[in-house]
Amino acid sequence: MRTVVVTDPPRADIAAAETLGGYGVATVHEALGRVGYLGPEFRPVWTGARMGGTAVTVMCWPGDNLMIHVAVEQCRPGDVLVVATNSPCTDGLFGELFATALQHRGVRGAVLATGVRDVADLREMGFPVWSRAVSAQGTVKSTAGAVNVPISLGGQTVHPGDVLLGDDDGVTLVPRAAVDRALVAAEERVRKESAARAAFAAGELGLDRYGLRARLPELGVEYVSHTEYRP
Repeated sequence: MRTVVVTDPPRADIAAAETLGGYGVATVHEALGRVGYLGPEFRPVWTGARMGGTAVTVMCWPGDNLMIHVAVEQCRPGDVLVVATNSPCTDGLFGELFATALQHRGVRGAVLATGVRDVADLREMGFPVWSRAVSAQGTVKSTAGAVNVPISLGGQTVHPGDVLLGDDDGVTLVPRAAVDRALVAAEERVRKESAARAAFAAGELGLDRYGLRARLPELGVEYVSHTEYRP
């Protein structure tokens, strides 16, 4: 790994990132063809957190948060701090002091493939964080890593400037080149879901709305009475 700090990566449009964040993780993930989701391990440290922003990526060594300190300086309003380590680690690399510094710089949240601590403080200050663990385990500041280079989280490659969305459902990635397509697809999905919601509220069944009833016989599904049923 080259120990570098890239100071000027191209970023996706901040307004677009915030709009996608408003649509939500599940909607955007589905709209793009069920891609980009980081998986169920990445959980919000407090319920109700939501964000959309552009990635400032950080590669750290396990148990060492030196490069997070370096990365704070590279963060701009609308960014999301995204941290990985070069081997598995659940130590608490991030806490309330980092969040305070990032909040001052207009950062929207943080996503960590490591652990986080000071959860009560993060909740109180309203700073959104998603992580793989909650851990009070402390860290050192000793080993050089990298900032604003491609990193891997949850099987996804995150490039600096990509869009990260987070809410109670987890975190999903929208590559910078796919942002415009994601906006169109997410808006269309919201429109369709609104129409379906109104139909369900009026009593229509998903079996009929989605044309599923006709497929049941093809799948071998039979309707029988209780007296006719035999295991």
